[in-house]
Amino acid sequence: MKNDSAIPSPELIEQAAAHLRRARHVCVLSGAGISAESGIPTFRDAQEGLWAQYSPLDLATPEGFERDPELVWRWYEWRREMIRAAHPNPGHVALAQLAQQVPRLTLVTQNVDGLHQRAGSPHVLEYHGNILRDRCTVEQVVAERSEDSRRSALPRCAACGGLLRPDVVWFGEMIPRRALVEADEAAADCDAFLSIGTSSLVYPAAGLAEAALRRGVPVIEVNPNPTDLSPHADIVLQGPAGRVVPALRQVLTEGVGR
Repeated sequence: MKNDSAIPSPELIEQAAAHLRRARHVCVLSGAGISAESGIPTFRDAQEGLWAQYSPLDLATPEGFERDPELVWRWYEWRREMIRAAHPNPGHVALAQLAQQVPRLTLVTQNVDGLHQRAGSPHVLEYHGNILRDRCTVEQVVAERSEDSRRSALPRCAACGGLLRPDVVWFGEMIPRRALVEADEAAADCDAFLSIGTSSLVYPAAGLAEAALRRGVPVIEVNPNPTDLSPHADIVLQGPAGRVVPALRQVLTEGVGR
């Protein structure tokens, strides 16, 4: 059985830190793995108990919302409760600190839980939105709930009365343009790429590391398990983000002034 509490060798962490130390712009992509360490299940892992009987097409598509918006809202309110009870873990905190140690860091996250912001990370590009925000289905903008629908199963927009939905990207929907463009620009400009807790299977996010690799940029992967990216990454730091990223940040700190 693999020991998830283990961290890579000091030599391997120093090699990764050396790449970050030389970088003028670090691009970071984070995925569900880092949030799982805070007790937040992945989308599919959350489909347990009552929710196991439903297809993702029922719970996370525009068509499913049109068919049964009340069901979809029950699912998302249940997930919101879990996320509100969760806390950033040491991996989130170390990433926020890392942003203060390098000249420039762009953090792209596939997670919708807002834990990076709660840990102190500035300028997070939310690739798949934020589950704690509401979006108006009429105006297609982030919106506040009307006073009389705050506790309703079907919340309404305070501005126009339109039905609200969670501000997340559902299956079949496009990535928000700003996040897509800025993430692509970061992958095209960075001189070090850090992939943390992502399976590297879901596109277009998985294409960011590939873009960095094509440019010859050093790619560092942090993940407890091998992924499709692992054979191509320059350095693979196998272990949980909550242990590996703080160790990486510590070595980077100790190397300042060398």
